Amino acid sequence: MERLFCDPRRCVACRACEIACAVEHTSSKELFAAVLNGDLGPPRRRVQRLGANPFRVAIGGVALSLGCHHCDPAPCVDACITSAMHKVNGETVCDLDKCVGCWMCVMSCPYGAITPRVKALKCDLCPDRKERRESARYACVESCPTDALFAGRFEDFESVLARPIERPWEVVR
Repeated sequence: MERLFCDPRRCVACRACEIACAVEHTSSKELFAAVLNGDLGPPRRRVQRLGANPFRVAIGGVALSLGCHHCDPAPCVDACITSAMHKVNGETVCDLDKCVGCWMCVMSCPYGAITPRVKALKCDLCPDRKERRESARYACVESCPTDALFAGRFEDFESVLARPIERPWEVVR
């Protein structure tokens, strides 16, 4: 199954992925219309900065865009008391009609990828974009200006991390 990965050497915590995700989940799918109509909700991805100086990897800092990893097996699915969290074709999805807001999924997620609102919010792999291909398939990947986010398999992620980045502003994918 294809998953979303973040290359921490390229992420600059610009939060473009968060904005793109929030806009993708509006009725208009346009930033200005969503803001003007008050339709802009919370993103399903979160940028986190870790370490003393998150933008300087050489001295122990890192910035990451985190979202649901669609684990298999998924601890959130096992913890959900109403079966709102469940697996469909390898994807971990949340049925908002069944969610009662108990936050068992939030507590069990090892990545902190589920946002506790009235209902549980998590990455749904942009279901309205299923017909798109390449980087346009996911709003967050398409919006990333440094190509830190990409879709692929775990083996692809390992090979990306194995390659050195001599000039981080040059895209080598």
